Amino acid sequence: MGESYIDWEDAFANADYIADGASYPARWAKQASAFRTTPSAQLDIAYGEQPREKFDLFLPASTPRGLVVFVHGGYWLKFDKSTWSHLASGPVSLGWAVAMPSYTLAPEASLPEMTQQIGRAIEEASRLVDGPIRLAGHSAGGHLVTRMVCQDGPLTPSTANRIERVISISGLHDLRPLQHHSMNSMLALTPGTTASESSALNEPLSHVAVTAWVGAMERPEFLRQSALLAEAWTRKGVKTPLVADPNKHHFDVIDGLTDANHPLSQALAGR
Repeated sequence: MGESYIDWEDAFANADYIADGASYPARWAKQASAFRTTPSAQLDIAYGEQPREKFDLFLPASTPRGLVVFVHGGYWLKFDKSTWSHLASGPVSLGWAVAMPSYTLAPEASLPEMTQQIGRAIEEASRLVDGPIRLAGHSAGGHLVTRMVCQDGPLTPSTANRIERVISISGLHDLRPLQHHSMNSMLALTPGTTASESSALNEPLSHVAVTAWVGAMERPEFLRQSALLAEAWTRKGVKTPLVADPNKHHFDVIDGLTDANHPLSQALAGR
């Protein structure tokens, strides 16, 4: 009987399986640039001393209902806050302030260091905006926001207690397979860091409502990653529904955040 194996290079490839996939970053940047001209935008607020330790804050027309923090993806290797500003439009329309942080990328920073940075960004944003906190992140950002609500997460108890909801959009929650991918030459994941940084392997905070949101047309590994978090955390006492967004792939599953009436925006920022 021949050997069977998983091609991990292919398993995490997204653009190759999306029609015109290479064009999406330019589209995102154009939409984000237009949204960043909104008068309510407060740009480049520092939360630390490193060059990328800054976030943008987008405010609604009236007193915010609370704070949404969106963390971008890019396999912890690419992008910054300025590519995703337009994704604040749905939650802002629903009355929320939205903070979008950058963070130091690999190989300059390790994943544990990124986890600490996002924690500091949330702490600083929470000092500027009162009320409840809701988190969302896409892909690698989905990993980082779920790490915020693990019992060993970096947030102070007072800030963690303000978090009501987390939506992980196509998040990566089991990092063990990434040790077998070529990108690990930059991520430098080890058995120790994959164990500590894989949210699905850790204990969640009991008071936070968590949703694993994924495009129904995504690669099998991304479907598995979301399903694993939903199952693992539900077994640990935190009901974590799995939503497979119909006809959505890895690059357009985030589009719902631009529409206040879309189920994704409602799940994150609705009542």
